[in-house]
Amino acid sequence: MFKAIVFQIISVYIIVMMNRKVVIKFLLPAFTLIFLVAFFPLGYGLILGFMRKMPVFGINRFVGLQNYLFLLQDPRFLQSLRTTLIFVLISVPLELALGLAIALLLREKIPGGWLLKVSVMIPWVIPTVVSARMWAWIYNPEYGILNYLLQSSGLMHLSVNWLGNPVFVLPAIVVADVWKTTPFAALLLYAGLQTIPDELYESARIDGAGGLARFWYITLPLLLPIILVVGIFRTMDAFRIFDLIYVLTGGGPANLSETLSVYAYKLFFQTMQFGYGSAVSVAMFFVIALLSAGYIYLLHKQFRMLS
Repeated sequence: MFKAIVFQIISVYIIVMMNRKVVIKFLLPAFTLIFLVAFFPLGYGLILGFMRKMPVFGINRFVGLQNYLFLLQDPRFLQSLRTTLIFVLISVPLELALGLAIALLLREKIPGGWLLKVSVMIPWVIPTVVSARMWAWIYNPEYGILNYLLQSSGLMHLSVNWLGNPVFVLPAIVVADVWKTTPFAALLLYAGLQTIPDELYESARIDGAGGLARFWYITLPLLLPIILVVGIFRTMDAFRIFDLIYVLTGGGPANLSETLSVYAYKLFFQTMQFGYGSAVSVAMFFVIALLSAGYIYLLHKQFRMLS
């Protein structure tokens, strides 16, 4: 839902900025449909957040802002928010950096380049649940290949419970997520690199610019709008991550890997607190909207500089 809304906004904005004579009314039917489909559930969830609704106990009454005020006092919500923010701040920059490096490598004309392009996309096409189970076996403290390789190389002498240790659980999840989603960033950034004219690089070479200078003064500035767009989508996906964490740890140990999506799921389907679960979901939506607004502001500023 969040991705659809932002995608529509960015699509309209980019088209208008690139060609101001584009008639926006051709986009209005799809744009209106997306907003109706997206905002009806959001509005219902917002209303439900003002209720204390627990069907198991027959509770269904209006409580006003109590659910939202309790968010500020709920240590589990604050812990989940902190975990989510840490996860986003680590995983998204890593995915953008690695994706850019892979995109630059894919652009080079090297032997077997087509095979590299196919291989890079393999993690992305694997379903998240399947990849999560695969990483669960890799991290297995008794039979996992990670402990086996580390012990065989002499780097470790004892097995590590990667998903059960409070110190290692979040980095382990970040590694699994970066492996899974970096190809998405690489693909979009590679497409963005194709729009940069080769003449710019040739002119820079003639002027004596080295590889680092060409990257810093040509590639990075012209690719920055695409980087921001990829950052928007990856931030939204990372902030609402659920399936990978739920399969790997279920939010454990001691809820240390529990993100807002996992916490909201448990409120809805384990404790049946529909009202408070809706309040958590609405709070998560507004945090994502705030982060997306920051990206869109930077994107707008970048287009103004390029125009």
